[in-house]
Amino acid sequence: MKRNPRDLVRYNASERANHWVVGICFILLALSGLAFFHPAFFPLTQLFGGGTWTRILHPYIGVVMAVFFILMALRFARLNVIEPRDVEWLKNVNKMIDGNDHDMPEQGKYNGGQKLLFWGLVIGMLLIAVTGVLMWRSWWNLPVDVVRAASVIHAIAAVFMIALIIMHVYAAIWTRGTIRAMLYGTVTRAWAKQHHRGWYRKMTGDKD
Repeated sequence: MKRNPRDLVRYNASERANHWVVGICFILLALSGLAFFHPAFFPLTQLFGGGTWTRILHPYIGVVMAVFFILMALRFARLNVIEPRDVEWLKNVNKMIDGNDHDMPEQGKYNGGQKLLFWGLVIGMLLIAVTGVLMWRSWWNLPVDVVRAASVIHAIAAVFMIALIIMHVYAAIWTRGTIRAMLYGTVTRAWAKQHHRGWYRKMTGDKD
């Protein structure tokens, strides 16, 4: 894609690579996790070379995702601190859903909804990582009740994470021009001005 020199850089190559590593790992973990969740999904193990290999690979893919998610969270945590204007945005979210986003409160690089999603993912990832370690029986010899409790929490957290990711993908598709930012790293000035006016002003120095 040929870049317009007036476009704004929203994500650099490192940030985009970090995002896609986490995303790909999450898809692999969701598929392999579903295979163990219910017998109806067990055929998904064929994507990983069978049940044994799925059981072996799932926790190691989880470690990779956790490491890269931590890196991503550290990159973006400061930008996702919830401010009063984010609370106002959330109070007016129905306007955006109705397509009247021109009257929404001015936002920085991320809006209130994106910030809630970010912290929801942080909580979900923490629960999945901790319970996943407790369930890794080849490394620990924990009481069976601890493993069972961890398994239940792990499954609930996984469903929570899948729901959040579905919302994330839907919002990215629904807001035209968003996916381009994570593919190519840039957005148009018109997109930035409409959806993240505060960030647009910061990047361009435009006072309008």
